[in-house]
Amino acid sequence: MSTFVLVPGFWLGAWAWDEVAAPLRAAGHRVHPVTLPGLAERSGESAASGLEGQIADLTDLLVREDLWDVVAVAHSGAGAPVCGLADRMPERIRRVVYLDSRPLADGTSVYDLWEPPFRETADATVVDGRLPMPSWDFLSSQGAGQDGLDEARLARIRARATPHPEGAFRDRLRLTGAGAALPQAMVFCSFPLARVRALIDSGHPGFAALAAPNWELRELPTGHWPMFSRPADTAALLAELAEV
Repeated sequence: MSTFVLVPGFWLGAWAWDEVAAPLRAAGHRVHPVTLPGLAERSGESAASGLEGQIADLTDLLVREDLWDVVAVAHSGAGAPVCGLADRMPERIRRVVYLDSRPLADGTSVYDLWEPPFRETADATVVDGRLPMPSWDFLSSQGAGQDGLDEARLARIRARATPHPEGAFRDRLRLTGAGAALPQAMVFCSFPLARVRALIDSGHPGFAALAAPNWELRELPTGHWPMFSRPADTAALLAELAEV
């Protein structure tokens, strides 16, 4: 049995993991899907919705539920708070899994990783400190494709999405390096793994760190939202990656 903490990406709450959590629980695993402060049913908790507040919320969860040997899963923009969690509580983490996501370096923000069109859209559309979910066409143009999702599913996701707290993507992550040596995995969904391996082999600075022995690279071909497009396969892969 493994213990999973599932952290969804931008605009999503714990509900996003429903179809992944069910098969994991059926297999006997402990599963804790997370809604971060400022999102979904916690949208009123704006005071704690900055990046450090979200990291603190995750560390509080581990302490409150007495969770150890955790497989911490970050989807998309949740890479920042999960990276912070691993840095703050490495002794409680078995493995970190980045699901179509990535860790951040010390002193950087999610905003730093975005291409100029995404930054410009964010700057122009933030209202009252929150970023509404852009159109599906725009997200696809920025690499967040919707392969495997029909119009009905896309409509349901958008209906439940909530604007994302601005601090969560503008705040800079501060790391001590305590979690750097943990077993980690990156699951590529919307970017071909063969291309990633070629970039690693070429010494590309953005991918060179993935050659370290504590990293495992896997592929789950689909769009950027595998918990919706391939939930059963996502659950099976997470269970497999838990066996470090």
